[in-house]
Amino acid sequence: MPSLDEYRKKRDFAKTAEPEGETRESGQRRFVVQKHQARTLHYDFRLEHGGVLVSWAVPKGPPEATSQRRLAIQTEDHPIDYIDFEGEIAEGEYGAGTVEIWDSGHYEERMWTEKEIKLTLHGQRLEGNYVLIHTDANRWLFIKEREG
Repeated sequence: MPSLDEYRKKRDFAKTAEPEGETRESGQRRFVVQKHQARTLHYDFRLEHGGVLVSWAVPKGPPEATSQRRLAIQTEDHPIDYIDFEGEIAEGEYGAGTVEIWDSGHYEERMWTEKEIKLTLHGQRLEGNYVLIHTDANRWLFIKEREG
């Protein structure tokens, strides 16, 4: 069962505008990519699944071409309410910096196992078939698949 314990342990909600949220099913399959200017610029890829947003930090941004393979580092699950979050995370807080929505939409789940996740994304920027392949520990490869 997904848990938001790790997410909550890292944040002081009296100091951050990030949503505290609850684990809850919405019946939707949405995704969001948030451009996150923290210590270093990266992109957070989040999939609504199992009552939470399953999340990865993607240092170079999501692949937009089939020739790109991107490292995706799985991070703690986030609450569903985070899907709309944009703004500043205060200095001194975990993830301090600016968060803005870079892309969002919905997805079709083609396969979801511990080793591989196959999706069809329908966003404003990301459109088509994608796969996340678990390589080790919290590291995944994020790949846009060839059409056809």
